[in-house]
Amino acid sequence: MRWLTLFLALLIAALQYPLWLGKGSWLRVWEVDQKIAAQKQVNQGLKARNAALDAEVRDLKQGYDAIEERARSELGLVRQDEVFFQVLDADRQQDTVAAAKVVPGKSAGAAPKP
Repeated sequence: MRWLTLFLALLIAALQYPLWLGKGSWLRVWEVDQKIAAQKQVNQGLKARNAALDAEVRDLKQGYDAIEERARSELGLVRQDEVFFQVLDADRQQDTVAAAKVVPGKSAGAAPKP
């Protein structure tokens, strides 16, 4: 009777091995499930990006408003009848004034000759 119990316990352990540690085990299923969840999250971000690009392409194909907006923001273009004003920051304005005071052929730190 003791040998039969030991044999049946070993048989049950041998049958349980593939279920827990084999190729199609529960641990492998859990790892794959985690990878699928991570990939679904990545796919959602890519779908949102694709939707935004698709909307931008439709805007560019349908009308001139999107094209004009891109020309203004990225290329700095203005219309023929418009007046362009450039407003400088205080720091940039001081740099521009200092650069304008430099005489060509002389360094900025050189003292003027009497």
